[in-house]
Amino acid sequence: MSTSKRALASVNPLVETRDVIALKNKTGNLYESIAVIGKRASQISVTMKEELHRKLDEFIIHGDNLEEIHENKEQIEISRIYERMANPALQAINEFNEDKIYYRKK
Repeated sequence: MSTSKRALASVNPLVETRDVIALKNKTGNLYESIAVIGKRASQISVTMKEELHRKLDEFIIHGDNLEEIHENKEQIEISRIYERMANPALQAINEFNEDKIYYRKK
């Protein structure tokens, strides 16, 4: 797992209340802050989905028989790791609060 993946996995997966005023003060507008967080959450979601599919594609068995289902412990473990990670919105909020997101006004 790369260092960025470890950082994302270390985000608390539990939902907490957030200080709305602190979010507003970063950009000057609450809705703009939420838009920045939402766009970053979408980026994280797409990246996680592509990475998960790329890892799970290694286990695909190309065969004609649908009755043959193989249980692969590595595949199950990879899926569990992604299930335990905080959702992309929580990760994006964490990045926003730690000033790890670059944004600019048009």
